[in-house]
Amino acid sequence: EEKNHLNRVWHPLDPWPDAVEGLTRLKESYIIAPLSNGNVALLVNMAKKAGLPWDLILSAELVHHYKPDPETYLMAPELLDLSPGAVMMVAAHPDDLHAARENGLRTAYVPRPLEFGPGKEPEPPDPSFDLVAGDFIELERMLAG
Repeated sequence: EEKNHLNRVWHPLDPWPDAVEGLTRLKESYIIAPLSNGNVALLVNMAKKAGLPWDLILSAELVHHYKPDPETYLMAPELLDLSPGAVMMVAAHPDDLHAARENGLRTAYVPRPLEFGPGKEPEPPDPSFDLVAGDFIELERMLAG
């Protein structure tokens, strides 16, 4: 029972303050989806709890490979019939963005305060990232601009 509780602690998380508004704006022009090592059930529960307006859910569970395996990053362009360069990975984790870039995806870094715990600053942006934004609302403005 305790193990089951610990495994589900991620399911009811609150979203970042800009997430719903920013994703809703991005969804007007783009297909939006998480690309996560989390399983589909987790991502569905998170979306329901937080009101996240994803178009679809992409979980590593679907390809039986986990980040940073190339199959995970290439799932999005393959399923959406797009070239890898037509897909942008948006993340708060530079290592995730480096792996996405190595597989031909574009990248946007959105550093999150407290992502790595109190007293730990987000990593500085790598100049190889296509975009760096303070939050999803700023990212949408940058892409629209």
